[in-house]
Amino acid sequence: MKKTIIVMPVANEEATMGQILDEILRLPYDNLYIYPVIDSYSRDRTEEIIREKEKQSDRVKCIFYERSTGVVSCYLEGFRRALADGAEQILEMDGGGSHLPSEIPLFLEKLESGYDCVWGSRFMEGGSMREQPLYRRILSQGGTILANLVLRTRLKDMTSGFEGFQRRILEELDLDAFLSKGHMYQTEMRFYCRKAHALEVPIHYVGTASSLKSSSVTEALRLLFQLKKNEVYVHRRG
Repeated sequence: MKKTIIVMPVANEEATMGQILDEILRLPYDNLYIYPVIDSYSRDRTEEIIREKEKQSDRVKCIFYERSTGVVSCYLEGFRRALADGAEQILEMDGGGSHLPSEIPLFLEKLESGYDCVWGSRFMEGGSMREQPLYRRILSQGGTILANLVLRTRLKDMTSGFEGFQRRILEELDLDAFLSKGHMYQTEMRFYCRKAHALEVPIHYVGTASSLKSSSVTEALRLLFQLKKNEVYVHRRG
């Protein structure tokens, strides 16, 4: 398998961090690495747990991002570090248990078969979204419908954060030019990659205790209608 790095922004995940790392490390891939990205927002033992795993395995690399401005900046910094360290394939996933390590092989299989991007989908046949209040499902599915209408995309899930990329896809993007600072980031990424050779795969999303503020919804709507006119600035020239 090509060198693959999992970028995983984490904060206050001490209840699940060790288990998630162990589950990934047990997968039968010697060339699969994990880059948890953490910042000062995390106040529990999450970083300590990652540092301990880092001592035990050369496939874990803890990245403390001092200049972080939130979770999206941690995703993008993780991509930069993965590219700098020679990743040929990059996966993006949550470190709080929402995304299942057991589903990583499906992403790797599709990337290895030649797809540029592989998107995790909760809403296609075979996928699911559980342990979430009804309003979150309505927002996620409604956001997908609205995004497809406005952006003329055709994905079953425009807001999932479990995804995979070939190296060149991320190299072609200006990671400093992303507009989104929060929930809209996943939709923005899918929009920029809409012309790539991509595939959706079913995932089983497990809900967490996080809440979605009304201001986040307002910001997402505002950004949705900015995306098209800003698209050109996100792809590197020449």
